Amino acid sequence: MGTITRLTFEEFQKLPEREGTIYELDEGELLMEPSPAIRHNLVRQRIALKLMQFVDSNQLGIVLEEMDFRLSSNTVRNPDVAFVTSEHVKRLDVDRSPADGAPALAVEVVSPTNSAQDIAKKTQQYLNAGCRLVWIVYPSLRMAEIHSPSGTRQVREPELLEAGDLLPGFSLSLSYIFDRL
Repeated sequence: MGTITRLTFEEFQKLPEREGTIYELDEGELLMEPSPAIRHNLVRQRIALKLMQFVDSNQLGIVLEEMDFRLSSNTVRNPDVAFVTSEHVKRLDVDRSPADGAPALAVEVVSPTNSAQDIAKKTQQYLNAGCRLVWIVYPSLRMAEIHSPSGTRQVREPELLEAGDLLPGFSLSLSYIFDRL
């Protein structure tokens, strides 16, 4: 069992950048994740691309990849993809990280090294901080889960990944996300 490193938010902010390492702060516990594999990156990029195209064309806000969000006083998470509404962007300092508050949509692409417990905890942290939707995408299973404050729904091919009232009219083919890997 490894050593647990506990940090305050202020200590977390002072960590040096390390190429290939993503830091997160989980209720005061420092987490370090290695750079993701090719499959993970391709899935993340495809989701981000389609979200960016839709969000930009409808002037709804911004889409970010691997951006830190401060969800609570001692929790900073880094979703693979995030949608931030125009209203939220107006309240942010775009030159500072982490962004204050939860994105409207957080997307996590699950890697083989992620545990179910960690994914469930992270999902709840996003929702508790005000996320309207959390997509958990499982490339190896070719499926996704859509989490909202009202419940969870599983999506499998040929169904489409949608964002309901958050992004009306947006849909994303799971085949597009997972094919050509």
